[in-house]
Amino acid sequence: MDQAFLATLLRSVNHGESKVSSETQASELYQRLQVRVGQTGPLETARDAVNSAMIRHWCDALEDHHPGYTDSDWAKASLHGDLVAPPAMLNAWLMRGLLPPQGTESQTEEGASGAYSDLDAAGYTSVVATNSEHEYDRYLRIGDLLQGRSRVEEVSDEKTTGLGVGHFVTTLTEYTNQSGESVGRMRFRILKFKPGTGRGMNQEGEGSTEVPLRPDPGISLETAFFWDGLEAGELRIQRCEECGVLQHPPMVRCPACGSYRFDYAVSSGRGRIYSHVEPVHPHFASFEPPYVVGLVELEEGTRLITNIVDLEPDQVEIGMPVELVVERRNSGRNLPFFRPVRPERRISTRRLDEVQVGDVLGPCPVPITATLIVASAIASRDYQDVHHDRELAVLRGSPDIFMNILSTSGLCARYVTDWAGPEALIRKLSIRLGAPNYPHDTMTFYGSVNSVSGDRVEVGLRGQNRLGPHVTGTVEVELPDRTQSD
Repeated sequence: MDQAFLATLLRSVNHGESKVSSETQASELYQRLQVRVGQTGPLETARDAVNSAMIRHWCDALEDHHPGYTDSDWAKASLHGDLVAPPAMLNAWLMRGLLPPQGTESQTEEGASGAYSDLDAAGYTSVVATNSEHEYDRYLRIGDLLQGRSRVEEVSDEKTTGLGVGHFVTTLTEYTNQSGESVGRMRFRILKFKPGTGRGMNQEGEGSTEVPLRPDPGISLETAFFWDGLEAGELRIQRCEECGVLQHPPMVRCPACGSYRFDYAVSSGRGRIYSHVEPVHPHFASFEPPYVVGLVELEEGTRLITNIVDLEPDQVEIGMPVELVVERRNSGRNLPFFRPVRPERRISTRRLDEVQVGDVLGPCPVPITATLIVASAIASRDYQDVHHDRELAVLRGSPDIFMNILSTSGLCARYVTDWAGPEALIRKLSIRLGAPNYPHDTMTFYGSVNSVSGDRVEVGLRGQNRLGPHVTGTVEVELPDRTQSD
């Protein structure tokens, strides 16, 4: 028999045996996982009681200025009666943190822990959260010692995703305090997948050609100060040394007094949209549509032609307050862009008679920095390496570290309570993640009122970054009735 033919035949047989073996292993794993469905794990108790230090850490990381969380005097005079924990922190109190408590390693693994161990042993060692649903019976107070017991609700068969092949595991956790009083529950869904078996995590530019850089500006002696300022992170406005008149674009001679002597003033970076347009034709390769060209009137009184960014074109409005963003967006040098200003947090609380279905929450930009991602992950006691270690995140198929779902939950709650007011009570929070939040991006929240029923208002929201929707979901809040005043 021909040796080459024999070798080919043996390889074919071995490949067939390997495939059958792999399918058998997958089937056996799936059967083991199905046994876990319905299992309840042991009662877990938080390592620390609810405390002000962890709450402040969370609020600092997420820039949540709700007075009920950190202002004792305000909280005591409010319906809360005293300081409370942000509701989205619910599962943070039972997170194991950097190191598991001593003695937990020897505990019998049941329920979710057992399912996760089965998957780890089979090579599905990477994890990412995909869905989270919270229900809050009451807010946690300082001194509460949280307890929780989790039950496995569902384990999917093997799925092929962009991250890799894996299984979705859904759990339901019931939370009580030290007295056994129910305080809330969480339905949580994660994907346990095999690293290196996917396409990566929605990497920017995947499947597309490289976009050419924007043309370099023409820089003269009269305009050099402006471009030097942008490289220093400043927006500089030409100012006449004789009469103090501000002028933009820069000129050779002051239009007010005729002087040729100029210095500059540094703008606050705040302004309002005076006019805007969305160019459609012709298409320029360096400017990816859709994009908005805006004329911004600065607080100092001068106007500047720029791009309005981190906002969908149909959300741009004349008179909208905007702020400066100096970035190298598809350019070889710093350029001045403007994005919407974060809406001001309400001091008083909305009443039910002030809210109608269809009411729109203003767009709210959230700059996604490495600091935000790392600080909020630690504040939520989530030490998964993909949220703070770029090298390990890349090894797991991600282009960079990315935000965890607990941080996203906190930002969603912040967005809605800033709109509703400090005595609005969040009762439910349900979100689903999409495109990851990577550093050097901005996520902009959009929201509107879906329904009003009794004293409950459901707000639908979406958080959009450059890759697409990062989060979609709903938040249900309880508002004071019509007889109550602000």
